[in-house]
Amino acid sequence: MKITIRLILSLLFVAILVAGVFSYFQIRLERQDQIEELNRRCILLAESLQESIKNLLPPNYKTKLNQLVEKFGNRERLYGIVIYDGQNDILAITPGLTVRIPEHIAQLKSSFDEDTTKYSVETLHSKEIHTYIYLMKEDGKVLGKLGLFHDISYINTRLENIWRYNFIRLLTLSLLIIVTTVLVVRWSIVGPIAKIADRLKYLRMGKSTKNIDIPQGDILGPLAIEVTHLAKSLSIARAKAEEEARLRIIGEKTWTAERLKEHVRMELGEKNLILVSNREPYMHIKKGRKIESIIPAGGLVTALDPVLRACGGVWVAHGSGDADVETADKDGKLKVPPEEPLYTLKRVWLNKEEEEGYYYGFSNEGIWPLCHITHTRPDFRLEDWIYYQKVNEKFAEAVLEEIKNENEPLVIIQDYHFALLPFLIKSKRPDAKVAIFWHIPWPNPEAFSICPWQKEILVGLLGADLIGFHIQFHCNNFLETVDRVLESKINWEQFFVEKGGQTTFVKPFPISVAFPSLLDAQFAESRSNELIKSEIFNELGIASEYLGVGVDRIDYTKGIIERFKAIERFFEKHPNYIGKFTFVELGAPSRTHIKRYHDLIAEVETTVEKICWKFQSINWKPIVFLKAHHSHQDINRYYKGSDVCMVTSLHDGMNLVAKEFVSARNDEDGILILSQFTGASRELQDAIMVNPYDIEQTADAIYTALNMKVEERKERMQHLRGVIRDRNIYRWAGNLISTLNRIRISKAVEEPV
Repeated sequence: MKITIRLILSLLFVAILVAGVFSYFQIRLERQDQIEELNRRCILLAESLQESIKNLLPPNYKTKLNQLVEKFGNRERLYGIVIYDGQNDILAITPGLTVRIPEHIAQLKSSFDEDTTKYSVETLHSKEIHTYIYLMKEDGKVLGKLGLFHDISYINTRLENIWRYNFIRLLTLSLLIIVTTVLVVRWSIVGPIAKIADRLKYLRMGKSTKNIDIPQGDILGPLAIEVTHLAKSLSIARAKAEEEARLRIIGEKTWTAERLKEHVRMELGEKNLILVSNREPYMHIKKGRKIESIIPAGGLVTALDPVLRACGGVWVAHGSGDADVETADKDGKLKVPPEEPLYTLKRVWLNKEEEEGYYYGFSNEGIWPLCHITHTRPDFRLEDWIYYQKVNEKFAEAVLEEIKNENEPLVIIQDYHFALLPFLIKSKRPDAKVAIFWHIPWPNPEAFSICPWQKEILVGLLGADLIGFHIQFHCNNFLETVDRVLESKINWEQFFVEKGGQTTFVKPFPISVAFPSLLDAQFAESRSNELIKSEIFNELGIASEYLGVGVDRIDYTKGIIERFKAIERFFEKHPNYIGKFTFVELGAPSRTHIKRYHDLIAEVETTVEKICWKFQSINWKPIVFLKAHHSHQDINRYYKGSDVCMVTSLHDGMNLVAKEFVSARNDEDGILILSQFTGASRELQDAIMVNPYDIEQTADAIYTALNMKVEERKERMQHLRGVIRDRNIYRWAGNLISTLNRIRISKAVEEPV
């Protein structure tokens, strides 16, 4: 209330000051205008009397002059008239004028020595009198003078009215200022501050702040943004503290972000962790005149961003956003995440030809289909291979620049885009400890032999001190491939390869997600999952009872078409679910430059249209295909609101969607239908396992999931969440970093074949 009063008083003071100054100058100008107007009237009156007076100037006309003076001297506001001859003697005067202004008459006569026309304003008997002396001439000779005296009290009255009206206007303005100030302060300051205070209060009490409307933009915009970030940070801290307390009570040693941070500090000391991937964790894009930061779709970003948040370091990645250059410094660096910087992102710039050849060509038309058994023939072109080598060299230069001042730096390379990078780094920095994690399956030796440059790829990979895969089966395939292609010594008991003095360990590190989900900590959800599901149906304009969800990049390895065919078969076998079950596919377009992916999108859309045409009604659809890049918050809502999540990959290294779904279900409900051809199927045994090529089996799995008893659903989800809790992303990172850091560096690195 005090600030409102101070604001009102300040505004009133300024208003009064401004109104007073303007009124003062207005009065001065008005008085000057009125005097000038009176002067003009005096001139007109004097000129009209001049001819009559000239004819009556001789003494014998004195009586007529007095009559003339008396006649005109009685006009409104005219105080009197005096006529003088050439010697300044009074010839005629308004009766009583001498009595009223005797001193003035004497003063006037003394001033007549100057033959000029003049005016003045004098105060006589508490009145202001305007005096005007007019020279009457003929042939350049002064015949006499005419004195006109006006009472100008009317001018003062007018000026007083102006003061009065200005005061009334000021009073009205002040009242409006007070009312407006109170309303503006209440709506724009007090109200928003009260909302912010409510959010902080609920946050302090550990309650949800989801439904509190926080003001955005305007004067409190920056404060609201910071309060939002503070709320997220406090929510995360509270969730971590609660989780740590829970773990202490039950005596478990589960990995957390704080434990990973401390572990990395003990392992690495002051050294930075250098992480390399093709996809960047934060991309800047232009939307109109604004620049927005988005998180690209993909499991790799979902998994690794929490690691760098926890332990810091540098993430080297391809800057692919159309506003990435504008938001980075001259070295391509910036601090991320944008709302709370915790580590450094270094962007590497590629031109269109390099991106086309290295990423779309060799990586995704060659290695990707080669490593996935999905009956898509790989395409290997020499020009793509040349660009692949060039881009690997460009990334090697970027990494070497980052580690030039580091002693025994740790570099962790991600995925099949950088098969040559380990050797390129080790050849220049033998002291560096380098690991590469291969996120996709490794095929058997016969399949891999299709690649024309298999030896170069293997030599590049064996430059690393540690190669990680999701599962042991892929490790075995890799070692068998090396054994088949290269001259080397393989230790099958401890799983390492010796070649040219370089020892490379090959181990499984099943990647995972953060647990508990970071989104659960950042966006406390007080609504029930049933309410969330109802909101989703309302947004989609659908009336349904059960919700199924699939979250995928639109890729031929994900089994999306097979999934839709199983849903179609489910409705054919169980028509009583028509109108009751809706499946929503959140599909992120990917690699649309490649014809196979472009055709796949069209095939998916055609399949959805066909099934919907067959079963849909006015307010219900069997399948809703949402083709877009969805935010993690939106995806999390669908995870929480769904009854069934389907992960039906035809071949997948791990598939983190399955683990994200489990991590999001803090209500311990929901069923996961999982392909047996995913790496996740080795760990998530309580999911309903299916062969995605078996349409009948998958259709039956949907029916089983929808009809499973609550107790069994809860028990399955509890077991699944226990697995994710024990084997989360922090444990994965801790094990990988520890294993790499404790490897003894070989003294030599083999020359390329």
